[in-house]
Amino acid sequence: MEPEILYSRHQRGDAAWGEITLNRPAKGNALNMPMLTQLASLLPDIAGDREVRALVIRAQGRFFCTGGDIESWSALSPWDMAQDWILPGIDVFDKIAALPQPVIAAITGHALGGGLELAMAADLRIALRPARLGTPEVTLGMISGWMGVRRLAEIAGVARARHLTLLGSPITAAQALDWGLVTAVAEDLADMEQQLGVWLDKLCANGPIAMALTKNILATMHQDLRRQHAAAVAQAAASSDCKEGVKAFLEKRKPVYHNR
Repeated sequence: MEPEILYSRHQRGDAAWGEITLNRPAKGNALNMPMLTQLASLLPDIAGDREVRALVIRAQGRFFCTGGDIESWSALSPWDMAQDWILPGIDVFDKIAALPQPVIAAITGHALGGGLELAMAADLRIALRPARLGTPEVTLGMISGWMGVRRLAEIAGVARARHLTLLGSPITAAQALDWGLVTAVAEDLADMEQQLGVWLDKLCANGPIAMALTKNILATMHQDLRRQHAAAVAQAAASSDCKEGVKAFLEKRKPVYHNR
């Protein structure tokens, strides 16, 4: 039996690109624990392959990914679900997002729930026009578990994240393009391959170190900086300049700062 996660490496001029394929079409490519484990095992080698300049994530069959397999988590206790299902999934998606190479999600069919979360871990997303994208978890009394709510808000904005996550209704690829949730829409598979080829040509020709550093800078947008912000405010409040500024304001005069 073929593995449910396939990996292949393709040469493109002097560089290479990698391709991960979800291979569980009979189940809508729904993610289970073995698939997450297989993904996790592939990522260190991809990250360390200096010839690989980009990674494409795609799927076999009608769907890109219909989410986390309900059979994999529905019988778990709340504690086991958090520890053995949610945290490992978050770890895998975070590692995909942290790859030094740009990652492209080729959304050839519906991307729902955890499937959309997987696509959002990529840097670029292209979808076939008939594809639908959504977060239907609330219709099951569940929420997006693998950081999808936050990634969605960062990519498409908080108002649109509310629309998707609270209504639970999917949107079209065209609407996803308008919202910035996907980067491009393809009319058919041939058009998708043509557009992917253009992107891969550019990515394989770009400076890999520069792209990795750029990704690192953009990744700071995902960090929880509340403690750093609070520490910076406290540092400012402890300075002599701050005391002088407050005193000058109360005394209705121009402050004299001494950079200490």
